[in-house]
Amino acid sequence: MYTCLIADDQMIERDLLSLFVSKITRLQLIGICKNGLEIAAILQEKQVDIVFTDIDMPELSGVGLLKSLQEPPVFIFISSYPEYAAESFNLDAVDFIVKPLQFDRFLKGVNKAIDYIELKKSATLHSQQLPESTFSKTTDGEEFFFIKDNLAYIKVFTKDVVYIESMGDFSQINTTQKKTYTILVSMKNLELQLSPKVFMRVHKQFIINLNHLVSLKQNEIILTGKQQVLISNAYKQILIDVTIQKNLLKRS
Repeated sequence: MYTCLIADDQMIERDLLSLFVSKITRLQLIGICKNGLEIAAILQEKQVDIVFTDIDMPELSGVGLLKSLQEPPVFIFISSYPEYAAESFNLDAVDFIVKPLQFDRFLKGVNKAIDYIELKKSATLHSQQLPESTFSKTTDGEEFFFIKDNLAYIKVFTKDVVYIESMGDFSQINTTQKKTYTILVSMKNLELQLSPKVFMRVHKQFIINLNHLVSLKQNEIILTGKQQVLISNAYKQILIDVTIQKNLLKRS
């Protein structure tokens, strides 16, 4: 069960949101608010997973509220003004839904929020459970592992791995030397063995070496050597929260 709040300064919109939430068994509505100040008051007292809120509200807008929170829950903005979309995503809102609100679109946003929450929990747990390194190091501290390639065993240095791509039961390791190695190990098993401090899943098909991350765009990542991989929305938010925000230069 995921706790949620809804907020809108229009009663008819609040009633519609309440109705939609009641249809989704995984959601528990714990508050109905008229503006951002009422949401903020509840967040000080209760643990909330998801906030569904309008943007343009009196006293404190949805955007103003999100900007004021140091550790916000998942936000989904619902607005009549699509021009707010860019700003909302810059603030790392999980979704932006344009009114008039339809249930199928609302449900899609809910599923996106839940996927993000569960992925973040999984990533945090995985990081806590694994040691800093699961592989050996050379005398000068360079981490490495071995892979089996036909009849040979090949040493691969962790720093040389740019990204790994899923090929079903196989995985393809792509390196800085433009060499590729195809191994009979699934992505799921690789995630359990690779250090989460260095490697991160960003898509159902891709794991990247965070040290080779050059830039993050709307739906793709640019890596060392101008190599590009896709990133899904849920993993994108985790990458921003776990890695980028910690190293982001801020105005204040």
